[in-house]
Amino acid sequence: MKDYYHILGLQKSATDAEIKKAFRVLAQKYHPDKKTGDEAKFKEASEAYAVLGDKKKRAEYDTYGRTFAGGGQHGGGGFEGFDFSQFQQGFGGSANGVEFDLGDIFSEVFGGNGRSQTRRGRDISMDVELDFKDAAFGTERTVLLNKVSYCSECEGTGAKDKNDVKICGTCNGKGSVHETRRSILGTFTSARECKECNGIGKIPKTPCKNCKGKGVLQKQEEIKLTIPAGIDNGEMIRLTGKGEAVQGGTAGDLYIKIHVRPHKDFVRSGKDIRMSLNVKLTDALLGSTYTIPTLEKNIDLKIPAGITHGEVLRIKGKGISREDRSRGDLLVAVHIDLPKKLSRSAKKLIEGLKDEGI
Repeated sequence: MKDYYHILGLQKSATDAEIKKAFRVLAQKYHPDKKTGDEAKFKEASEAYAVLGDKKKRAEYDTYGRTFAGGGQHGGGGFEGFDFSQFQQGFGGSANGVEFDLGDIFSEVFGGNGRSQTRRGRDISMDVELDFKDAAFGTERTVLLNKVSYCSECEGTGAKDKNDVKICGTCNGKGSVHETRRSILGTFTSARECKECNGIGKIPKTPCKNCKGKGVLQKQEEIKLTIPAGIDNGEMIRLTGKGEAVQGGTAGDLYIKIHVRPHKDFVRSGKDIRMSLNVKLTDALLGSTYTIPTLEKNIDLKIPAGITHGEVLRIKGKGISREDRSRGDLLVAVHIDLPKKLSRSAKKLIEGLKDEGI
C-alpha cells in the first residue's frame, strides 16, 4: 500500500492547508511541462492529493488504508478515471462523482489557466571601465552593441505595413495552442505558445523585407549611457528595455557593470577620498605649505607647526560628488620623513634640541 503522506512529505496529522501546499510545491516541480518535470513523480503526487485532498476519501484512507470510490480499488481507487482537462477549464466540476478544489494549484502549474504569458526578451550585460574622476563626477558614454533589436522599418510588427495583418489560422488569434496528452491518470491539457505567430495572435499579410516578417533582427545598436556622479566600483546600472528584443513582447534589460580604474594619488572611502603626504621633519616641527593634487586642480595645503605622524588633515568639499549635489571631503594623512643619515652639523643641532628638552 502506498503511503500518501510520505509521498507528499507530511505527517498524518497534517492540516488540509498543509496538504494543499505540499501538493502545490510538488506539482510545480514535477509537472511534465516543466524543466524539472518528472511524469512518474507528478502522477504519484497527484494520486496522493486526490485522496488526502478529499475529506471523505482521506477519512477512509486513514481508517482502512484504502478508499472505496470507483469499485473499491485499493490505495485511491477510481483515480485512474480522472480527466485532468477539467482542471484547465476553471477547475470546478468533478471526476467520478468526487469534487476537487485544484484550481489555484493547476493554474500555477499550467501558467494561468492556459492563457499565454507576456513574452520578454533576454537580459544582457556588459562591462564599462571608468577613470576615477569620471566616476566621481559622472559622465556620458556611447557604446555599440550587437544584439537582437526591433526592426526599425516595421517597428517590430513583422509586416510591410504595420496595419496590414491577419488573424493567425493556427491559434485563431489566441496566441496559444493546446496540447493534450493521455496517460493512466487521464488526459492532460496544457497551453503552448503558437509558433506560427510567436504568441501574438496575428501574422502579417505581407512580411517586412528587412526582417523577413520576424519583427526583430540582429544588428548593431548605439546606446547612450549616463553615468551618475559618485558611482562606485562594482555597481550596476540597469537600462530597462535596452536588452534583446522579442516579437510581440517587451525587450529585456541591459545591465552595465562599472569598473573604476585606481587613481595614482587617491583611494576612495565612501564619499571621501584619501591620500598620503610626506613632509620633512623640519616642516612638521615649524609648519609649512605644500602643493597637493585634488580631483580638479592643485591647491596649497598649510601644514600646521607641531603636526604629528599619521595626523589627518581634512579639506572639505574636495571628495566624491553626492546625490544631493554636495561633496565628500579630501582626507590627507601626514607622514613625517625622518632622515636616515645625519651630517655632523645636523647632529650638533639635534643635540642642541636635546639639551632644550625637545
